[in-house]
Amino acid sequence: MARDECKALLDALNKTTACYHHLVLTVGGSADSQNLREELQKTRQKAQELAVTTCARLTVALRDRGLGVEERAEFERLWVAFSGCLDLLEADMRRALELSAAFSLHAPRRPLVRTGVAGGTAGVAARALSARSLRHEAERDFDVADLHQLERDILQVGEMIHNMEMRVNVPRWTVEARQAAGAELLSSVGPSSAGGMSVQERAGLCDWSKALAATVFSAVLLAAVALAVCVAKLS
Repeated sequence: MARDECKALLDALNKTTACYHHLVLTVGGSADSQNLREELQKTRQKAQELAVTTCARLTVALRDRGLGVEERAEFERLWVAFSGCLDLLEADMRRALELSAAFSLHAPRRPLVRTGVAGGTAGVAARALSARSLRHEAERDFDVADLHQLERDILQVGEMIHNMEMRVNVPRWTVEARQAAGAELLSSVGPSSAGGMSVQERAGLCDWSKALAATVFSAVLLAAVALAVCVAKLS
């Protein structure tokens, strides 16, 4: 039960962090507004709540000396994934702080950042917060107050990362993945999508094509050399 709960919490944290990353990309762009800043704040708070809960659950589990070898290995994998998610969240929070400070809502507008993202973002934040709508709170100094809160939140996340390393010693390089790199991509490729050929058959076909291309290139090169010699003799 504890492992399933940690997986569910980590999955929710990953989704919320991904939504926050998407929202950060729109700061300073054509979709930037006070509503976006409020969505950023609410999504950030949701991610921090999930991070605190997930950290507490994983810490209790990993400090349990009665865990079996396989179960401990699974919790360590979750711990490494959680640690990486926190690193990404902290990086996005720092990026949000820089962009929000550079593009203040009530200061004279600067040239917009061409982020490539436009349009409304309420749907993304609503999915992250599991809410139907977000209330717009019109406060002129909202972005200024939120910047100070964001600075404190960044310090809290950094402190959480430091405390994690002090409480539980799980070096990332000691944790082994259960699948080989790219296994999920290979498993998603069925016989119908590759004309019924296996991975080994496609690899052999690719090697044969490379050999043929090398042979043709060598023949062209030799012909060019022979032609150059003939031209030199005639001249």
